[in-house]
Amino acid sequence: MTTTPPQPLAAIGSFHAHIYFDGPAQRETALALRAQIGERFGVALGRVHDGLVGPHARAMYQVAFDVASFGKFVPWLMLNRQGLTVLVHPNTRDSRRDHLTHALWMGEVLPIVRQEILGTDDEPELAPAPNTAPTIAP
Repeated sequence: MTTTPPQPLAAIGSFHAHIYFDGPAQRETALALRAQIGERFGVALGRVHDGLVGPHARAMYQVAFDVASFGKFVPWLMLNRQGLTVLVHPNTRDSRRDHLTHALWMGEVLPIVRQEILGTDDEPELAPAPNTAPTIAP
C-alpha cells in the first residue's frame, strides 16, 4: 500500500451540503429544513431539484458554504437534519474525489450514479455570496 502525502487544508475552497428527499412527506421536511438553514446561516441555498441532477441519485437541493462556516453549520445540520440523508463534501481541485472519497454522509449512504461527469483538476470552487440573511442564531 502506498501512502500519499497529506493535502493542505488550503486545498478546500468551499463546501457543499446536498439535502436529499424522497416523496412528498420528505420533500416537505426538506423544505422546512431549508427555511431553517436560511434563517440561521449565511449560505447560498441552491434550487430545489425534484428530479435527478448531476451525479446524484435522489431529488435534492444544495447548500454552498465557506470554509469558516463548516464548524457551526455542519454540527447544527447533524442535530437538525430531521432524518434526511445529507452529503457534505469539500470543493477542491478534484470533484470526483470530493464526492466519492472525501465525502461525509449523514443518514443513508446513496450511490453517486453518474460518476463519469465528475472531473479532476478542476478549479476549486469558492463559496458564492450568501443569498440568505440569517435572522435567528444557530
